[in-house]
Amino acid sequence: MVSESGASFFKGMLLGSVSCVLITVLGQINTRPEGKIQDHEHHHLRVPKRENFLKMSEVQRMELSKTISVYCIILGESNYESYRAVLKDTWTKHCDKAEFYSTKNSGLFNVETNDKWLQIREIYKHGFEKYGYNYNWFFLARPTTFAVIENLKYFLLKKDATQPFYLGHTIKSGDLEYVAAEGGIVLSMESMKRLNRVLNTENCADQSIIWKLSEDKQLAGCLKYAGVFAENAEDSEGRHVFNTKPIEHLIKEAMSNNPREVVQGCCSDMAITFNGLTPGKMEVMMYGVYRLRAFGHHFNDTLIFLPPNGSEND
Repeated sequence: MVSESGASFFKGMLLGSVSCVLITVLGQINTRPEGKIQDHEHHHLRVPKRENFLKMSEVQRMELSKTISVYCIILGESNYESYRAVLKDTWTKHCDKAEFYSTKNSGLFNVETNDKWLQIREIYKHGFEKYGYNYNWFFLARPTTFAVIENLKYFLLKKDATQPFYLGHTIKSGDLEYVAAEGGIVLSMESMKRLNRVLNTENCADQSIIWKLSEDKQLAGCLKYAGVFAENAEDSEGRHVFNTKPIEHLIKEAMSNNPREVVQGCCSDMAITFNGLTPGKMEVMMYGVYRLRAFGHHFNDTLIFLPPNGSEND
């Protein structure tokens, strides 16, 4: 008969063995692209310097601004309907095209599903088949995200959409670096092409084993197999331009951490996104970003991004 101490030792050994197996399996999830193993340290992609554009003629600036086209995808959630109207009336008007998807009205899903990774796969596939060559950048955002599309276009001016760019606010999780969905996800046309080729392969199937992996981690693993890696977007001072939190939260953090430099420590002048906004706060952001003007002050923009034909944007 096994003694009580012997039984405890055996249980401990068994638990340790199981833990080792789980750690090994989880460490292998979505960490290697097909073919040759590649080491990759994400780049820190920064906003172009304003001085470079000041040297251009007005005609050159106008032609350059026309080269950037952004297709915006808003992925609906459980609170989607409460945001739909305000999204249509605020920042999405500044996209070259914006489409709203939810499991209830998109027509892409046979049944209503809360599986975010399944939703994103279907939406990306549908978007590429319909608009794959009409736009050179594809921006995915949640309903709670507010985006300054002009700042996004300015950031992308010196980026080549025929290269596999996948960028936003990067986070490292084990061996995997991914772009956080809360801050918005940007893919180049080439990234969309590669993603479309592998979406229906086993490499892009749900990789969840013990617990459910978030959709942004699943996307990162899928893109990694296609040779597309997460890149962090920053301003010239190294500050994030894709923010995963609302602006008031970032201000409170800056006041607590460095009260003498609240604005400098909080947010970039070239910020592209903020997340976690209610519909009311989204309207306030719209007022501050697009509608408020200082009387008598002359604004001399380096570049002007004209709205799409027929747009009612601000």
